Amino acid sequence: MPDFGWIIKMALRDVRKNLSRLLLFVSSIVVGIAALVAISSFGENLTKDIDNQAQELLGADLVLENNKPIGGQQVDSMAIKTAAEINFASMVAFPSSGDSRLTQVRALEGDFPFYGKLETIPADAESDFRGGGKKALVEKTLMAQFNAEVGDSIKVGIVTFLIVGELQKVPGQTGITATVAPAVYIPMAYLQETGLVQLGSRVEYNRYLQFEPGTDVEALIKPYEEQWEIDRLDADTVEDRKRSTGRSFANLSNFLSLVAFIALLLGCVGVASAVNVFVKEKLASVAVLRCLGVASLDVLLIYLVEIMVMGLVGALIGAGLGTVLQYVLPAVFSDFLPVEVNVGVSWLSVGFGIITGLFVSILFALLPLLKVRNVSPMATLRPETTDSTLMKDPLRWLVIGGILLFIWGFSFYLLKDWKLSLGFTGFVLGAFGILWGVGQLIMWSVRKFLPISLEYTMRQALANLYRPNNQTISLIATIGLGTAMIATLFFLQNQLLEEAKFADKEDQPNMLMFDIQPAQLDSVRSKVTGRGLKILQDVAIVTMQLNSINGIDKKKNEELSKEENYSRWLYNREFRVTYRDTLISSEKLSSGELVPMGSKGDSIFVSLEKGFGEGNGFKIGDEVEFNVQGRPIKTYVGSFRDVKFNQVSTNFLVLFPDGVLEQAPKFHVLITKTKNDREAADVQSEIVSAFPNISIINLGTIVETLEEILGKISFVIQFMAFFSIATGILVLISSLIISKYQRMRESILLRTLGASSAIVTKINTLEYFFLGSLASLSGILLSFMATFLLGKFVFQMNFSVAWKEGLVLYLAITGLTIVLGWLNGRKIINQPPMEILRGT
Repeated sequence: MPDFGWIIKMALRDVRKNLSRLLLFVSSIVVGIAALVAISSFGENLTKDIDNQAQELLGADLVLENNKPIGGQQVDSMAIKTAAEINFASMVAFPSSGDSRLTQVRALEGDFPFYGKLETIPADAESDFRGGGKKALVEKTLMAQFNAEVGDSIKVGIVTFLIVGELQKVPGQTGITATVAPAVYIPMAYLQETGLVQLGSRVEYNRYLQFEPGTDVEALIKPYEEQWEIDRLDADTVEDRKRSTGRSFANLSNFLSLVAFIALLLGCVGVASAVNVFVKEKLASVAVLRCLGVASLDVLLIYLVEIMVMGLVGALIGAGLGTVLQYVLPAVFSDFLPVEVNVGVSWLSVGFGIITGLFVSILFALLPLLKVRNVSPMATLRPETTDSTLMKDPLRWLVIGGILLFIWGFSFYLLKDWKLSLGFTGFVLGAFGILWGVGQLIMWSVRKFLPISLEYTMRQALANLYRPNNQTISLIATIGLGTAMIATLFFLQNQLLEEAKFADKEDQPNMLMFDIQPAQLDSVRSKVTGRGLKILQDVAIVTMQLNSINGIDKKKNEELSKEENYSRWLYNREFRVTYRDTLISSEKLSSGELVPMGSKGDSIFVSLEKGFGEGNGFKIGDEVEFNVQGRPIKTYVGSFRDVKFNQVSTNFLVLFPDGVLEQAPKFHVLITKTKNDREAADVQSEIVSAFPNISIINLGTIVETLEEILGKISFVIQFMAFFSIATGILVLISSLIISKYQRMRESILLRTLGASSAIVTKINTLEYFFLGSLASLSGILLSFMATFLLGKFVFQMNFSVAWKEGLVLYLAITGLTIVLGWLNGRKIINQPPMEILRGT
């Protein structure tokens, strides 16, 4: 039976003696634990605030939405307040400058929002706006883009409104939403006067209701849900919004926790590497203890207690740092949050972080620590007998199994999906496996093929990569994976922006005009061609809904089992389709054939986009009945098409043949290409002035918006990737310091043999250069692979090597390694050998 009192006493004595070195072991996990605690605390506080501010997320107790006017509902009589809104995308213009832009126009009637408020500058602008008259509230991003000020005018349709306030915040809206679709609020009383709502216009109608406090809205609307389903009337309650928002940010929190978990795993590799060096240096002491009769289990427990003590210290430091760090996160994620987050200490998250830190310290330290069991007393005389290989030790294989189980279990705890957890575990193993393989290959190649003819300093620096207690593999694994994460972000972001820059591509259009009414078509065409521009596409668009699939309507579909029915989304959504008998450049026939009207009797054969069709269970020959403005049209699936949606073109999920929809209510889309931004602005101004209902998308503006959004997203991801880079740097520092004594002995030997300080400096510098180069290059190559796979299988875009960004990362990480190496070795280089020997 082990004497635990003696074991703890011996462990604490060794901790005091090696405190500075043991602190380096746990410094590797501090950042990962800090990230986990910060994200976990932030997520818990965010969940509470979503619950507390749920009414402000919606602004009302019940919201009814439809693409048709919403008549009086029975629930209206039970409400204490009602309000209405009509919103749609439309061009607005600033008369003072002549500039115009596509925005989200919101015509408001009533006191919405009932909970929260429209935050404006000046503060009394909301009450001024509701006081009557042609007044508008304009989103701050739109005001900033056109240098507009309160008191200026804005033209919506043919009506000019006075800007009485700059809109800062709307209940439930995030900064990203405001960037994509900046809003302009106008009074409902003047909507018809603008001339923007016409037959065929794409308009959404909202009705807001407030009930007596304490009303169970879910139970109140239960009797009306079936009829609302038939009418395609969407109902959104506070509980619905709370659930959907909670799910969205739970997913975000879990994703961020996974990123933090990767940083923690990098730190765990650093712990295992550091303990491995520590154990090797302690083997002589272990052999002496074994000679004195100490059992191998007792020796193992001594060092295990040391690791537990230091792991607890590291976990406590990390949990404390994470608690402080969470106060920064609301500012980092401000553009993505729909509520104001109140930050506070989450003891549950702190406890979770401490337990996790202690557990991973022990788990990953056990792998090298188990080697002390096999140290025999004879090791005092024959050191080569002190080690045991992994293949011959079943307990170490058991620990490896425990590590894999921990990775899978922790990711399952975050993702709640065993398949995704398995995929994440596979990704981690694959990444580490590749980097470990690269490290092994480099060490083997240097050992095998190192030329004797090389200059001595170069040869010695390369040989140091495989000397005893080398850190080559651990550094390549940790620094490499951290580099891979941030490099993949940079490369992917650049490729997305390159793909998005349609305006710079000679063969791509850069201006889309839509909502063109049939009576306006000829005039718009003449204005475009009159400027010498070509009309690249002229497409008619008809709006319709789906009645039934193979005779199964919405009501029958609800009665079927989940395995048999179609997605409810199919019956509720609005389809925008066109008609033609030919394919365009962004389409390719996948299966079936395009069937012109009349070639197979009176039957109408439509073509579906392949992903949409097959993903929703459609097959060639299926009967699909559409509803076009109240008129049913029976069709059959004739073909599937592969559609490149990332190409600027009028791409559709459903394509009708010619001869069916020509007389249906419709609007037109024209696509052209201007020579430059100035010409685009002139065309836009002329068209909008003549036809205010027409909306124009300038793809140059879209690219600017996309760059702004990607900038915000990339900042968040870079912030999270920083944890991995910081962990990698800490592992690098600890690895260099831990192996300092091995380098010290080598340097002293070289200095004693007559090597000058300059030669030793050059050897060390070259070694750090090789270490930094190998780590950064491994990470960059892994990121190229990840970018290629993501581009090919997720974003469907061509891969191009980002040499410039890769070079910057390579130089930065390699330079950092050299600087840290110099700082670590300056004592060895600058002092005489005897002075160092006396101090060691």
